[in-house]
Amino acid sequence: MRSNRAKVRAVSVAATLPMLAGALALGIPAAHAADHPLRDLLAGTRPAWATAKADKGAASDGARVSARVYLAGKDAAGLAAYAKAVSDPDSASYGTYLTAKQAQARFGATRAQVAAVKSWLTAAGLKVTGVTRHYVSVSGDVAAAEKAFGTQLHNFAKGSKTYRAPASAASVPQSLADAVLTVTGLDNAPHMATHDDQLPPPDTVFRNAGPFSSYYGSKTASTLPSAYGKKIPYAVKGYTGKQLRAAYGAGKRTGKGVRVAITDAYASPTIAYDAGIYAKRNGDAAWKTGQLHQSLPATYTNTEDCGASGWYGEETLDVEAVHAVAPAADVTYVGAASCTDGDLLDALGKVVDHHLADIVSNSWGEVEAAQTPDLAAAYDQVFQLGAVEGIGFYFSSGDDGDEVAGSGTKQVDSPANSAWVTAVGGTSLAVGKNDSYLWETGWGTDKAVLSADGKSWTDFPGAFTSGAGGGTSRTVAEPDYQRGVVPDALAEADSANGNRVVPDIAAIADPNTGFLVGQTQSSPDGKKQVYSEYRIGGTSLAAPAIAAIQALAQEARGKAIGFANPAIYAKYGSKVYHDVTDNPTGKGLAVARVDFVNGYDATGGLATSVRSLGKDSSLSAVKGYDDVTGVGTPASGYVESYRRR
Repeated sequence: MRSNRAKVRAVSVAATLPMLAGALALGIPAAHAADHPLRDLLAGTRPAWATAKADKGAASDGARVSARVYLAGKDAAGLAAYAKAVSDPDSASYGTYLTAKQAQARFGATRAQVAAVKSWLTAAGLKVTGVTRHYVSVSGDVAAAEKAFGTQLHNFAKGSKTYRAPASAASVPQSLADAVLTVTGLDNAPHMATHDDQLPPPDTVFRNAGPFSSYYGSKTASTLPSAYGKKIPYAVKGYTGKQLRAAYGAGKRTGKGVRVAITDAYASPTIAYDAGIYAKRNGDAAWKTGQLHQSLPATYTNTEDCGASGWYGEETLDVEAVHAVAPAADVTYVGAASCTDGDLLDALGKVVDHHLADIVSNSWGEVEAAQTPDLAAAYDQVFQLGAVEGIGFYFSSGDDGDEVAGSGTKQVDSPANSAWVTAVGGTSLAVGKNDSYLWETGWGTDKAVLSADGKSWTDFPGAFTSGAGGGTSRTVAEPDYQRGVVPDALAEADSANGNRVVPDIAAIADPNTGFLVGQTQSSPDGKKQVYSEYRIGGTSLAAPAIAAIQALAQEARGKAIGFANPAIYAKYGSKVYHDVTDNPTGKGLAVARVDFVNGYDATGGLATSVRSLGKDSSLSAVKGYDDVTGVGTPASGYVESYRRR
């Protein structure tokens, strides 16, 4: 189906994050806890699975540890306050952004802080392996790590495996409490390889079988059984930029003068060729010399564990979708060395440290339970530094609905759960003849296959396959910008004090009403690589689509939008949004699909199915704000609403 966005491999998983403190709910997650003599605890550094019952005893003193000590900077509270003020349309400081150099000078770690942290770590017997603006990385044995961080490292059973983790929360000397934000890497679940890898060739070619509609409803499946009392259309071949621009009110805006960055892991070796061919074949403006850039690491790691070649399609989708909707925007792809949190944080940090763009699209994430408080703090610090520079981060909300089917627990995804990013949900989109906007539903799909006799759909409407991620965070408090818009029933689902609800805004995501992409892929026998096109979806499509729309809006504004959530919610209830519901026509909606069983040709046979729309697990798109589509999708007038008057 090609609908799932890329997954992060968390360095530590299954911890329960502390609630963000304070009414604003926009500060960095509290990484410090109550002091004990001469030490300051780093909350969340002992994962929830490291229980006394699971304890298998002390780790070997000689075992190796690699960790990162994230730096708090000189004014963490001031950073959060400035980031909030500069992002609030009602603030006198709105849009008063700092340069990357100014942000570092005002909020970054001082040389004295870095020197003190390095001295403390080396005195404990650890070796400093790297220093960035964000952290000091170290390596050494367990004994040295225990001395440095004031905890014992034990082995713990986690499922059928055993991993190392702190037996109690790590701590730092009180003299360094203001310098250290948190530490990551003291636990090693799951284990990730550390050797340098070569990027593999592309995955085996994927193609859609057809028949297709060229626009929604253009070709009816007249020989197939009815659904919801009528004959249904075949799925579209894949919408193009022209259709998406019309649906979301692009007008004459092109994103001229706006810089968009895309972060994913690894790098497609054929991205420039693919993007160029795709634009030429599908009516997009040709890429200009120097319009597409790549910023890549010197080496890659964990290519097998992360499924490196699978990320090529993510990059391809993101690059081609941004260009299709904002054809004049400057696009920079920033590839991470792997799909681990540390490497993805490095990619995000690179964007901020060098201000590579004003808008950043991110089609990756993991369930909230996999994000520990130490990682949440590190991510939020980067997002806040971006906000003070006028950089906005857009994250896909997930492709598995409420996550119950995949994880067994109803939860949202991270980093989309951060109060400092714009979480992008998903819809099923109907674009009609002459590029007319017909309707949208919340993305959620039930699938039923054609019966053996071809006269009915088996167990119609069938089972849930995928849908836009959303819901209520259990770990992040409700931000100010959601108050008065998000219904109390959602915000207070887990706490009377209110929590963050995801998503904020939405766009096309359903792969059954998806976007056409072009990518060089390997032949089934692996002997050659060939460019081909296929339909794709997921909130991996919604995120770059919204990022591109924001590029158009920034062009209209004539200045960086920055962290957009306060502005997005300020427009709630106006005509600049399509208010998306699951039943926009008053009748059930579905499309017919015919797929290659083997994914690429008819030699393995064909599979015919009906895909019902607007069926997102336990989540529902309703009138007003909802946890599938947020405030809705951009309508005609949204882009121009950012014009300064």
